[in-house]
Amino acid sequence: MRKLAIQIRRLPEGEGLPMPTYMSDHAAGADLFAAIKEELTLLPGARAMVPAGFCIALPAGYEAQIRPRSGLALHSGVTLLNAPGTIDADYRGPVNVILANFGTEPFRIRRGDRIAQMIVAPVVRASFDVVESLGETERQEGGFGSTGVTP
Repeated sequence: MRKLAIQIRRLPEGEGLPMPTYMSDHAAGADLFAAIKEELTLLPGARAMVPAGFCIALPAGYEAQIRPRSGLALHSGVTLLNAPGTIDADYRGPVNVILANFGTEPFRIRRGDRIAQMIVAPVVRASFDVVESLGETERQEGGFGSTGVTP
């Protein structure tokens, strides 16, 4: 597995909390922890920006994607509104997570709770060439649902 050194700066609200942590040997995402002072209750239908307690300096050519944790989504209906959130290589501000509760019960967030995961990925910059027509495919302009749901 390839490793990439990334600099992070702990913010005062992140004192005493783990920094992004891979929870298993083959985890693609590093878990992020709620860097809040007091417990926060996210009511059904509500959203909140939760600090992760650090700033990051990604190398040029990389991004960090902030993604939901599958267990929170399945068991509580808690997810991220802008999933995946993108941190660009030139951003140096605080990392925050926009949590939303689509569940039916209030969801409590405590200091140190694992609230999201961060994936670091290479970025490809595309050039966009305007053309008169596009190559043909079997699908052509078939949109949402056009390929069906059964094999």
